[in-house]
Amino acid sequence: MAVDSRTLDVNSSYAYMLWCRDYAGTSLMATVDGNDAGFITGYTRPDDPDTLMVWQVAVDDQYRGRRLSVKLLDALVDRTEATTLETTITDDNAASIRLFTGLARRRGATLRKSPLFRSGDFPEEGHDTEHLYRIGPLGN
Repeated sequence: MAVDSRTLDVNSSYAYMLWCRDYAGTSLMATVDGNDAGFITGYTRPDDPDTLMVWQVAVDDQYRGRRLSVKLLDALVDRTEATTLETTITDDNAASIRLFTGLARRRGATLRKSPLFRSGDFPEEGHDTEHLYRIGPLGN
């Protein structure tokens, strides 16, 4: 799903397996009729355990339009009881921008956007600036 998204940075299968083992409490998988339909990965910040950092959100093409990413994100926020959520988004990722601004609106939270890693910070060329979206405090 990460590869098919054409917007996410793709990790190795080993990295995803470790993620599932070590961060199962802050990640979710959506299934529809027994088929993998979407996932969200995250972790609580070691220096700020009330902050949930969402790493990746993906929904398989055939399951888009069902609000799965919204359901996954809301379920994860509820599960962790985080008071603040962070994620990074490049300016060209309209779907993620809508997803996270919608979360802020639904939860009555303030959204602050600032550059976290600029294009020139990445060792490879062509990586867009990753903007930090910080949302909180999160209401239910």
